[in-house]
Amino acid sequence: MKLWAKNFDISHEIERFTVGKDRELDCLLAIDDITGTLAHISMLQSIDLLTASELSELQAALRRIYQEAQKGNFEIEDGVEDVHSQVELMLTRELGEVGKKIHSGRSRNDQVLVDLKLHIRRQLQKVVGLIEPLFERLLSLSEEHKEVLIPGYTHYQVAMPSSFGLWFGAYAEALVDDMQMLLAAFKISNKNPLGSAAGYGSSFPLNRRMTTDLLGFDDLNYNVIYAQMGRGKTERVVADALASLGSTLAKMAQDVTLYNCQNFSFLSFPKHLTTGSSIMPHKKNPDVFELIRSKSNKIQALPNEIALITANLSSGYHRDLQTIKESFLPVFDEICSILAIADYMFANVIINENVIDNKLYDYIFSVEVVNELVLNGTSFRDAYKQVGLDIDEGKFEPSRKVNHTHEGSIGNLQTEQIRRMFAEIKSQFHFEKIEETIGKLIDP
Repeated sequence: MKLWAKNFDISHEIERFTVGKDRELDCLLAIDDITGTLAHISMLQSIDLLTASELSELQAALRRIYQEAQKGNFEIEDGVEDVHSQVELMLTRELGEVGKKIHSGRSRNDQVLVDLKLHIRRQLQKVVGLIEPLFERLLSLSEEHKEVLIPGYTHYQVAMPSSFGLWFGAYAEALVDDMQMLLAAFKISNKNPLGSAAGYGSSFPLNRRMTTDLLGFDDLNYNVIYAQMGRGKTERVVADALASLGSTLAKMAQDVTLYNCQNFSFLSFPKHLTTGSSIMPHKKNPDVFELIRSKSNKIQALPNEIALITANLSSGYHRDLQTIKESFLPVFDEICSILAIADYMFANVIINENVIDNKLYDYIFSVEVVNELVLNGTSFRDAYKQVGLDIDEGKFEPSRKVNHTHEGSIGNLQTEQIRRMFAEIKSQFHFEKIEETIGKLIDP
């Protein structure tokens, strides 16, 4: 079944090439397609394109299909082009002619747009839900190990004193900025394109505000051409936010991989969380973090892939946009799996509390000695020169006392301020309000 079918059959080769992976990928959108259709038919009844009894029949049937889709029992049959066609076919089989009325006032263009936006909204809620425990884990570890000093590095050279408190807290605060990016992507996605049809509106007296409210969108994409221009742009904006998160996770994984090796030995993990070598019996490899690193870097490539697909497209729909789904829809499961396994690994991390005792790290305290001289009346330039000469002549004696008190330093981590920023951003997603609104549509 094809929504655009006429009185001729399309070549099998053309169908296979143009449909691509849509049947498989569209199953991920089934819940969203049904949700959007429930809102659309309520609006159709309000403008007298459906009777009250037809609406009631369609709602009951759609809710049954929704329940099956939630259980993972939704499939797109051979010969059926996409999720929209499958839902309409199922309704028509059950209800007859009334099932054919659901497409009035819609195009597949605005239908897939609303499906994608509802899907993005659901998936971002999952992502945020997995960021939060990792964020709290990092802050907890930051506080727990705030007294444990480690060397900080610049140019891969030992530089100044750092601490596990600083290191764990740094990645927690990085997640705050990633949340800000996700919030921006969420707000751009949370606008209703339904009613834009093929990008030029409809002669039906559609009530677009009604579907906006029924679906819990913040607002409309008002201009119907711009609503269609959002296809590809929306995915790229979301991909940019996920790439920001991927950047944080990849850098964190790189640090862990370094800190876990014998040359550093800052931290380790229980044997059962590592992997071995087929030839070297001593190996306990941090494969999890190496895969987090590579998978996160792959996610960072996604915005560029979408940009290249959409770079020279004019306004209006183009079939090129279909190919974005192949990389975009699976990315949410990927990032969620990364967040979950990272939290699991950090729940079992083993911290080496004696890192700083190694004489390799004596010189990281040189700045502390310079600052102490300055506090006792020596000019900074003279103190710097004096300590430099002591180092060159092998006379430097480190003072391992670290006295950092300003905001965000070793002795003043500002954990609660970082937690406050996270909570303020999270509260702006309004997931509970959306769940309540969609709940009324699905199960009134």
